[in-house]
Amino acid sequence: MPTLTKGRYRARTATGPGDIRAAQRLRQRAFRRDEGLDSDAYDAACTHVLLEDRATGALVCCFRLLPIAGGRTVSESYAAQFYDLSALSGFDGPMLELGRFCIHPDWHDPDILRVAWGALTGHVDRKGVRLLFGCSSFQGTDAAPYAEAFALLCDRHLAPARWRPGVKAPEVVRYCDEDGAQRALDKRRARALLPPLLRSYLLMGGWVSDHAVIDRDLGTLHVFTGLEIDAVPPARARLLRAVAG
Repeated sequence: MPTLTKGRYRARTATGPGDIRAAQRLRQRAFRRDEGLDSDAYDAACTHVLLEDRATGALVCCFRLLPIAGGRTVSESYAAQFYDLSALSGFDGPMLELGRFCIHPDWHDPDILRVAWGALTGHVDRKGVRLLFGCSSFQGTDAAPYAEAFALLCDRHLAPARWRPGVKAPEVVRYCDEDGAQRALDKRRARALLPPLLRSYLLMGGWVSDHAVIDRDLGTLHVFTGLEIDAVPPARARLLRAVAG
């Protein structure tokens, strides 16, 4: 991935073990809220992307990308540990799994997410990716504070039936019960409860699983999130490509 410089930030690919350790250190702080290195077996197969403050070199965001050749190999993804992705086995075209996306907890500049999506857009275009997917995480393992957000996902953003992930994890929150889509919703408040990454996916036409996985290891709830590149609204695609440069 070529280096992308926009405003005060630079997005670049990790170039060695030191860069990967820096990303793992940020992941540990963001997801586990302590010091150390968050790592797993998937790191070795991924491209790691770092976003840095140009003036200081501070690492403000990171994520990793795992290429998936097509639906026949989607079972090799990180998400396949938690979701039954057999419905996606018939998807025709290259896929890309976006994982471990996090922003430094001390940084709150919305331009960080914008530059991250610009770097990701350039990569998707260069590789001819047709489906971008991953797990979007809510902090904590208690679903109650997110009831309105989950009701909104059920009501407005469910995956098409032909691609919808099935239940695989031992602990899940089934937020699409029989009356889930019938609840009165304050949509503005519900959207405010969504993680920023998930809101971005949904603005581009993304969709989600009908349940959340309780991840005791990371201390999160997460939903499978997919984005078919051909479904991105043209105006939104133009904005992303303008950032990608």
